[in-house]
Order: sequence, then structure tokens, then C-alpha cells
Amino acid sequence: MSDLSEFFSNYLESQAQNSQLPTPEFRLLCLSNGHGEDIIAVRILQELQQQTPLSIAALPLVGEGRAYTQLGIPLIGTVKTMPSGGFIYMDGQQLVRDLQGGLVQLTFSQLSAVRRWAKQGGVILAVGDIVPLLFAWLSGANYAFVGTARSEYYLRDEGGWLPRRSLFQRWEKWAGSVYLPWERWLMSRPRCKAVFPRDSLTTETLQKWAVPACDLGNPMMDRLEPMISPQIKQEQKRSLTILLLPGSRPPEAYDNWQQILVAVAGLLDVFPDRSLLFLGAIAPGLNLEPLCQLLVNAGFKQAVGAGLLDIPVVKQPIGLNPSVQESRKHLSLLANRNPLTFSQKNAYLILAQHAYNDCLHLAEVAIAMAGTATEQFVGLGKPAITIPGKGPQFTYAFAEAQSRHLGASVILVEQPTQVADAVKSLLSDPDRLKRIAENGFRRMGKPGAARRIAACLLERMGQS
Repeated sequence: MSDLSEFFSNYLESQAQNSQLPTPEFRLLCLSNGHGEDIIAVRILQELQQQTPLSIAALPLVGEGRAYTQLGIPLIGTVKTMPSGGFIYMDGQQLVRDLQGGLVQLTFSQLSAVRRWAKQGGVILAVGDIVPLLFAWLSGANYAFVGTARSEYYLRDEGGWLPRRSLFQRWEKWAGSVYLPWERWLMSRPRCKAVFPRDSLTTETLQKWAVPACDLGNPMMDRLEPMISPQIKQEQKRSLTILLLPGSRPPEAYDNWQQILVAVAGLLDVFPDRSLLFLGAIAPGLNLEPLCQLLVNAGFKQAVGAGLLDIPVVKQPIGLNPSVQESRKHLSLLANRNPLTFSQKNAYLILAQHAYNDCLHLAEVAIAMAGTATEQFVGLGKPAITIPGKGPQFTYAFAEAQSRHLGASVILVEQPTQVADAVKSLLSDPDRLKRIAENGFRRMGKPGAARRIAACLLERMGQS
């Protein structure tokens, strides 16, 4: 009897101790549908990890989710890169290719994995468009949504609806919002605890339909701090610095690069008496060899060992300050520690694969055929001139929609030969450049959005 009494005494003591153990970790599954969306999701997850114990899993619905795996975040379900790269809405033929590549089977497999995960408890963060949002709703779990793909600026600005040409384009505003009724329905369900639109105008519009929308900014503008020092930027202003953004997906990026080099040739003709510096911000996944060959074909020669401070100045230079050695050290970071540097006439062109942020901050204007990179450059208050490409991403339809979304900050030209005149017009109008800066800040928001979204998520999900 004494043994039985001792057993119950020990059991009750162990239960009391267990009741004082920490609560289980916050369990979260992140769904996203694209490389850019993966990066935005990871930024929010990193901020969450700073604020609470967190058990994270992810399922990239498009692509292989390298942004997650590089940080050791486990993936659930099947991942696969489709022929379209996720841009099926740009071209019906891309959808056909994806269907032939197993899109339907992949979708059902992924949805089953999400539902299995949700049965074990936890919440879901959907990042992207209606696809991860629909998956989150079908899971049966509580969820939140980061809307990266839609903005009211596609259809209107603060002054009202944008003028549209065709009947179909004018019909786009029938729903009263860029988000369609079924999308707003998914965002207004009781299990949807928070929605994070990409800008203030979209937030205000969604709130009219009882969507729990929070105006906390756009994580795209986070972690763009440069490594260069202010003095470097001052010295660099000797040259007109132009950013070149060909996009990140092969083989499209190589075709885009060829068009961009036509625009570069036009700038050499229009600015023969000004020192020009072109910064090619090249995605790490691209092969530099075809880009270099196209440069040689365009008349550029490789300049071994040249850096920003070695560029000859046609006009009166700004004197180098005493800390020139420190400047060179920082410039080597920008220049990717022995970059591929090319020269032609009064211009230098640097290809940098690991100095993206520095390139964004140093350049005054961009020639862009990219999605996210263009938006980030505009968000820094700078103008971008865009040229439609062959796709599958940067088609005329994509570029036109982007120009509506980003407003005055984007100048869409039909042909690369028109870029030089567009740059000349911009530089001769300081008032226009000021309006462009204000527009970019307003449409893309302030840095720190990921941290603010993470804090709100914890509060709305009962984890504060």
C-alpha cells in the first residue's frame, strides 16, 4: 500500500513539474508561389524567429524553394520547377506546357501535404496570390496572407481610376478593387486572422470589405542596406551611373541583356562628353559567359583591374579625399573583388553578381527588364526605364502592368533605341525627378515591414 501511495505521490509531483514547462513552440507552415515570394516569406520567418520560439516548415508551390533550404527550413510535400517558371498567367502556351509537365498531379499532392500538416495543429502564412491563399483556406487551419502580387495602383491612384484603352481593360474595375470578390471572400473568413497588402492604398480599399488588412509596409524594401560608405557615393557621382537589370531567369535574361546593350549604345551616342558608368546587377544563377560575349560583340573591351576610382573623367572631377585607400577597400566590395570590367569610349561597365544592394544605391537611373529588382530600385526613389521583352516574364503585358503599378517612377519605351532620349529628358527635369522620388517612397513603403508583420502575426495568432 505504501508503494502505491508513493507511486501516486511521485506521479502528482511530476505532473506539477510538467505544468510549469514552457508552452509548445509556435508552429507555422509557410506557403509561397514564386522565387520572389519565397524571399519575402523568409524575411518574415527570420523576424519571427527573433521574437518567439518557432517551429517552421514551408511548401513552395512554385519552384524548389532554395531560399528556404539555404536557411535549413524543412519542406513538406513535393516541389518541382515547371516549364513556365510560374508565369502561366502571361501566356496560355505556358499553361499547356505546365499541364503536360504534371501541374495537376503536383497541385493535388501539395494540397494533400498541407492538409496533413494542418491536422497536427498550427497556423499557415500564405505569401503571394490566390493560390497559396486558397491552399491556406482549404487546410482548415487559421491563416494569414501577405499579398505580394496585387496592388490597387494597377487600376487607380490617389486621384481615381486610371484611364484604360480597350473595353476589356475598362471592365477590369467591375469588382471595385484589384482583388476580385472570391479573393476578398477568402481574406474575410473568420480563420483569416490578418492580411498584409503591399501598400496603403490597397489596405484602405480592402478594409471597406471587412478584410482584416494591416498597413505595415512591403518586405521587398527590407535588407537593401549598402556596404558602401557615404564618401564612396560622393566620389562616384563624377560619373552618370546607370543600373542594368536583365532579370534573373535564363534564357530570358540573356535575350534581355542583348536589348539592354542596344540601349547602352544609344547612351554612348547621346552623352559623348560625359563619363558613364554602367553597373550590371547580375543574378548569381546566371552564367556570365554569354553576357560577356554579347558585350564584346557590342564593341566593349575587357579592362583588367579597373575600378570606379580608375574611371577617366571627361568633365571636371571631384577631388579625391584623404581616405582614398579606405574608399578603394569599399569599392572592391561593390566590384565583387575583381569584377569583370569592360570599357568603350567614355564608359565603363561592371558586371557584379554579389553586390546587388550597392548597385541599387549607387545608380541614378535603371534600364530594367526585371520584376522585383525594378520595384526595389523605384522604392529607393529612383526612375527606371523599361523595355518589353519576349518573355515568358517580361513581356509587353507585364511591363505595361508594372508601369501602371509603379506610376511616374517607370518610363516604358517601345524600343531600346528610345532609352537614351528618355534618360536625357529625365536628367533635364529636376522637378520630375523629385516627384518620382516621392512616388517611389509612397508606393513601395519604408523598410522594416517584415519585423512589423512578424509582430502583428504573433498578436493576431494569440502568441504575443
